[in-house]
Amino acid sequence: MARSATARWSGLMVAAVALSACASLKTPPATFELSPPGPASVGSASTRSQILLPEPTATQTLDSQRIVVKPTPQTIENLADSQWSDRLPRLVQLRLLQAFQNTGRIGAAGVPGQGLAIDYQVVTELRRFEIAFEPGATAVVEISVKALNDRTGVVRGTRIFRANVPVANGQPSGYVTALDQAFGQVADEIVTWMIRLV
Repeated sequence: MARSATARWSGLMVAAVALSACASLKTPPATFELSPPGPASVGSASTRSQILLPEPTATQTLDSQRIVVKPTPQTIENLADSQWSDRLPRLVQLRLLQAFQNTGRIGAAGVPGQGLAIDYQVVTELRRFEIAFEPGATAVVEISVKALNDRTGVVRGTRIFRANVPVANGQPSGYVTALDQAFGQVADEIVTWMIRLV
C-alpha cells in the first residue's frame, strides 16, 4: 500500500512539473505603448486655467489591456498575443495629461488626487479605439470630450474627436503604429480645442 501511494504521489509530481514546464514555454504577449504626444498645435493660444483629467469612461471591451480588432461592425476580437502596457483608459489619461503639459501654455494639468485648485475638468469617453476591417484595415480612434467648469458645474463645450489612419502592414506592430498615429491626431485636437475654449 505504501509503495502504491508513493508511486501515485510521484506520478502526480511528474505531471505537475510537466504542466509547469509547458506553461513556462508559452510566449508572453507583445506589449505596446502609446507614444507621448508632442506639443499640440495651439498657436499663440494659452490659458492660466488649471485642468483636471479624470480617467476616461469606456465600455468593458475597451476597459482592459486588450487591443481591439473588429472584423465586421458587429464582431469584436482581440489582437492575438498582443496587449497595451496598461489598461487603455489609464494609458489614454496619462498621455493626454502629457499632451497638455507639453504645450507649456496652461496654468497646470493634473489627475485626481494631486491637490490642484481646479478650474476645468476634461471629461472624456473612449468611444472607439480599434482596428476596423471594413472596407480596409484602418485604425479608428474616437473620443468624446466635455469641458466642465469645476466651480459652477456648467459644461463650457462638448465635442467628439475622431481620426482614421490606414494600417500600413498586417503585423501587430503595424496595427499599433496606426492606432498610435490616430490617437496622436486626436490628442492634438483635444488639447488645442480645450486651450482655445477656456
